Amino acid sequence: MASTPALVVADAPERHRYEATLDGSLAGFAEYTPTPTMLVFTHTEVLPAHEGAGVGSAVVRFALDDVRERGLKALAVCPFVLGWIQRHPAYTDLEYRSRTRPDLD
Repeated sequence: MASTPALVVADAPERHRYEATLDGSLAGFAEYTPTPTMLVFTHTEVLPAHEGAGVGSAVVRFALDDVRERGLKALAVCPFVLGWIQRHPAYTDLEYRSRTRPDLD
């Protein structure tokens, strides 16, 4: 019986992204720009061979769990991360909200 390869997700701060690997090969990533108070998620990508296997969701879940653990907020510029947060209400508290009031513009 063949074993299923384990998906490993880790922060790669030197590349400003969270990376998912399968058997040591890159399967996907979520890029971010760090600030003192938040991570700005700019792009998420899953390599074509791994699309539809939950890699993107695993990366985003790991990244947002890390954001929570570090006491930061998340600004989702990336549509994939934004959609993921909207589908998982337990993570909406991590979304960065502007303090400016639109009615004062």
